[in-house]
Amino acid sequence: MADKLHFALVSPERELFNGEVDHVVVPGSEGEFGVMPNHAPVMSVIKPGALRVINDGAERRIFVNGGFADVTPEGLTVLAEEAVDLADVTAADLE
Repeated sequence: MADKLHFALVSPERELFNGEVDHVVVPGSEGEFGVMPNHAPVMSVIKPGALRVINDGAERRIFVNGGFADVTPEGLTVLAEEAVDLADVTAADLE
């Protein structure tokens, strides 16, 4: 089995994701950056944008509005001020 990255996404309302993934692309304040297993430790402010979670060839997009990303040897934790799974958004929600 290939290495997996432990990823947790938490907002003030609830935990949106907690599990093992292949890759996460984070909309950092200095630009997007990808996190894979064994990534060097880093902390970044998050700008509003789509966080992309890639696992087994499938991509899940989650809109995050501010917060912090923390990469440690244990994995990636994103503390988002606001987070919405884009798969749950309908055209009526946007209006």
